[in-house]
Amino acid sequence: MFRNSTVVITGAAGGIGRSLSRAYAEQGANVVLSDLAESGGEALARSIAEAGGSARFVAADLTRPESAAELMAEAEKTFGQIDILINNAGIGIWKSPLELELEEWERVLNVNLRGTFLCSREAAKRMKKRGKGGAIVNICSTRHAMSEPNSEAYAASKGGIASLTHALAVSLGPDGIRVNAISPGWIETGDYGALRDVDHLQHPAGRVGKPEDIVRACFYLTDPANTFVTGINLFVDGGMTRKMIYEP
Repeated sequence: MFRNSTVVITGAAGGIGRSLSRAYAEQGANVVLSDLAESGGEALARSIAEAGGSARFVAADLTRPESAAELMAEAEKTFGQIDILINNAGIGIWKSPLELELEEWERVLNVNLRGTFLCSREAAKRMKKRGKGGAIVNICSTRHAMSEPNSEAYAASKGGIASLTHALAVSLGPDGIRVNAISPGWIETGDYGALRDVDHLQHPAGRVGKPEDIVRACFYLTDPANTFVTGINLFVDGGMTRKMIYEP
């Protein structure tokens, strides 16, 4: 399905990003992994290549606005094209809104929201020039629709991504570029076996999510045959955002 396609994944060295990188490489895609220089992304790209995949690591710090253009230029230079972009990079600062510093607010918004916009813009320029369309997936969050305390910057950035997604879908649709979002719920990237029964049972689906759940959602949204799917925000949360919760 993705053989010989070029997939750019930001935040590639994190839990979900690592699974996405390996999964697309296993499907025969050329994968450009992007993350901070010290993230371990270079080792991940090397391990993918050693397993027979095609991968290149490009260090990028999305607090620098110019890094998006640099990343996409390097991806195009390496593999000649960009077919798919997954905007997975994201950070959060959990702090009371009464104490959150402006610099902290801006850092979260710049990486999560501005970074998603700039990477999408730079990838879309190259997709349009090539004339064969493409697919962009923005990793949003259920936290754009529901919150815990002290998550204002993160929630605002994810709410912006949700709106940016449908705006880009409309703007880029005439160029054959589909733009969708995925809003993960609880996706455990650590020790899944350490989770408690109550952690699983609070989900209508009966379990906590895994990175592979996001991989399958991305495969669906970036499948070149799914040209009628654009502008959506797919919730992958085990049904949690649809569950009424009352305190006993």
